[in-house]
Amino acid sequence: MAEQITREDALRREGYRHACHIMLYGDSSAKLFGKIPIKHIVLMQMRFDGLLGFPGGLVNPSEETLEAGLSRELHEEVGVAVPVGVDNHVSSCLSPSCPRLITHFYVKKMTESELKEMERAAVATATDHGLEVLGMFRVPLYFLKNGGGLPYFLSHSFISNSRAQLLSALQRCGLLSQGELEKAVRQAEQMRLTRCGDPH
Repeated sequence: MAEQITREDALRREGYRHACHIMLYGDSSAKLFGKIPIKHIVLMQMRFDGLLGFPGGLVNPSEETLEAGLSRELHEEVGVAVPVGVDNHVSSCLSPSCPRLITHFYVKKMTESELKEMERAAVATATDHGLEVLGMFRVPLYFLKNGGGLPYFLSHSFISNSRAQLLSALQRCGLLSQGELEKAVRQAEQMRLTRCGDPH
């Protein structure tokens, strides 16, 4: 579990690197197969190492603010300069997987048309597309038979604490209930165990 600290404490610490990432999301009226409500769009990406994560990257607070650095990273990865403010900041944590790294997480709500434009730009104009970023995708927030949808998605491999950040943000933003999240996590763990050959 990542240890949370304040944004101010994070910036006071010397000898640490800083990584900023963001969950971009919005509401949607679309329906899967014309009957299953999508309700919300949440964007994540496939990284160069095959792990799932949020757009963003390393930022140097001695040269730019965390938010300006995150906006710069977004322009490189999704091809759009998304303005990010301190009010979008959600958490700062000591990285559980990388020593002397502090991860900052942000959340920003956008319109469905803005998110669609970003998806197009990520392929057409982003300098990191096909290199550091292998593609943007939407998180399936619905439940299908046999664990399809969110449970199956959560059984994949995520970078650092991005899976925990996703679950926390989904609850914080009211996109899914606590019960739905617990159900998804439970089913995802069962899938992982089954894939590893342990049926229990």
